[in-house]
Amino acid sequence: MAEMTLLQAINTGLFEQMRKDKTVVVFGEDAGFEGGVFRVTAGLQKEFGELRCFDTPISEAGIVGSAIGMAMNGLKPIAEMQFDGFMFNGFNQLAVHAARMRNRSRGRFTVPMVLRVPMGGGIRALEHHSEAIETLFAHIPGLKVVYPSTPYDAKGLLASAIQDPDPVVYLEPKKIYRAFKQEVPETEYLIPIGKAKVFYAAKDPNLTVVSWGAMVHDTFKAVKALEAEGVRVELIDLRSIAPIDYQTIYASVRKTGRLIVVQEAIKTLGVASEIITRVTENCFLSLEAAPARVTSPDITVPLARGEYHHVPDVKRISYEIKKLMSFKF
Repeated sequence: MAEMTLLQAINTGLFEQMRKDKTVVVFGEDAGFEGGVFRVTAGLQKEFGELRCFDTPISEAGIVGSAIGMAMNGLKPIAEMQFDGFMFNGFNQLAVHAARMRNRSRGRFTVPMVLRVPMGGGIRALEHHSEAIETLFAHIPGLKVVYPSTPYDAKGLLASAIQDPDPVVYLEPKKIYRAFKQEVPETEYLIPIGKAKVFYAAKDPNLTVVSWGAMVHDTFKAVKALEAEGVRVELIDLRSIAPIDYQTIYASVRKTGRLIVVQEAIKTLGVASEIITRVTENCFLSLEAAPARVTSPDITVPLARGEYHHVPDVKRISYEIKKLMSFKF
């Protein structure tokens, strides 16, 4: 075991999978020589050479399209989007070709590619460098979408994504790339895609809280601060946005009777909306209050000086939890 940041865990996972499988290739804008703008791919080109880790032109459509072609012809490409907001230029290739190829070819072709996307705000960057757009990917049938919140999960989910026979969008919460360290095995392990985990569970919980990515940690801080006021939370980290592990959520809500979902993305048509709808459909008789959500407002991400007003923080999460817990029929 070694202590690693989330960034180091991803980097270590890339080295591990490239050493194991010579068909794995990594590429993107500045992903080769520079090791990426965040240095996630640092050192790969030096060890594996320019044929397996290389820089690309500034063309997101070309990056994704090339990855699809490589995947259909025997390689396991890991393509990097430099920032989340740049993804729109490559979205056509991902949605129209990568996601549909298995169905279109009736299983003759699959697309075993991974698209790595630094996601979300928290680093005071520009608007198109700070968006939380996981819903766009999750809405496309044929794509799997994972969103780790810890170094341990980041490495295990990356290995599963690379070995998956279908396209996986691997979202990296850039706010916590270097925020903390965690013990991570130095050998290969897999975390199954589509399986949530109980991040924290108080004794005899009376509230279910669901989150993912960087928001898990702000949510955890809020949860711990409220324990003195009688709030006992089971905090679920989704880890996977598509598919979502609804059974873990249902089981928790049936115990607690209350649900709140915390997401960094804007409010309208977000993952929180879908979770609340499914819980209402499947656990209605267990609910003791209307489910609630904590989100960013429906506006473009503000410029750097206003960003902290946009993304949910511990104070806002705490307020919404207390509001939900005070509800009585």
